[in-house]
Amino acid sequence: MQNRRNFLKISAAGSAGLILLGAMDSKAGIADDRKKFGVGLQLYTIRDAMAADLLGSLKKLSAMGYKTLELAGYSDGKFYGYSAAEFKKIVSDLGMVVISSHSAVESKGITMDTAKLMADAHAALGVKYCVQPWVNDEDRTIEKYKKMIGDWNKVGKIMKEVGIQFGYHNHNFEFAKINGVVPYYDIFMPEMDKDLITMELDLFWASKAGQDPIAMFNKYPGRFQLLHFKDMKTKQAPFFDVIKDDVCSVGEGVIDFKKILTAKETAGMKYLFVEDDNQGNGKPFEAVETSLRNITTKILNK
Repeated sequence: MQNRRNFLKISAAGSAGLILLGAMDSKAGIADDRKKFGVGLQLYTIRDAMAADLLGSLKKLSAMGYKTLELAGYSDGKFYGYSAAEFKKIVSDLGMVVISSHSAVESKGITMDTAKLMADAHAALGVKYCVQPWVNDEDRTIEKYKKMIGDWNKVGKIMKEVGIQFGYHNHNFEFAKINGVVPYYDIFMPEMDKDLITMELDLFWASKAGQDPIAMFNKYPGRFQLLHFKDMKTKQAPFFDVIKDDVCSVGEGVIDFKKILTAKETAGMKYLFVEDDNQGNGKPFEAVETSLRNITTKILNK
């Protein structure tokens, strides 16, 4: 009887182990399958988690199946406090790749030395894009927009020299009229050198401003190499304040991403990144898991 009990215990433990291994293999398989889609994440989405445990956070993203990353932690030649080589190795060891980085050029301007440092650091990291992510409230005037765009064109030229495409990420305020002028259409698009600056269209903010992404692609073909996938719970009248309460995981809201993607060739789209400004309302990893699952099973899957 004792031998039989021991046998049953060993058998049960072995079965449990096989089940656990099977679950792990299954999860790894899902992650590998998802990575084939090349879906990216803007790391601003998990900014608190990155600050608390960078390596652990990146491991979770890789295990989910994210393939590409867009950073939000550049400063003085380093990325989240790491050198370009160090950070590149961390990401590469996890089976991911850094494609893009949000790195702001302040409204007061940028020296060419600073721009060169930013370009060289990003070149060492191996990114394809470096993106201006924001304009401060006090700088949202016609005159300051024009000055900043002039600076961005200069930075774009320096980036181009090291093989990087500079870009601009919108919110909704660029679509608010100033004395009858719509900055996005009347200043940004005509004054940005299209060869030096591509647009990273944030589909949430454009939608909140009452814009039709497909109409934008048709008007400016080839100028939207990057898209931010961010969903919204409700359709509202257009507004231009940066209010984030309505953000939700991709595929859980009302934006028709699948329809928008029918025009990706016209847009010139090359990469997409999930973003959630609200960090999943306290559950960032659950939120980005939901977004990735919906994108790979419902939106990109034909």
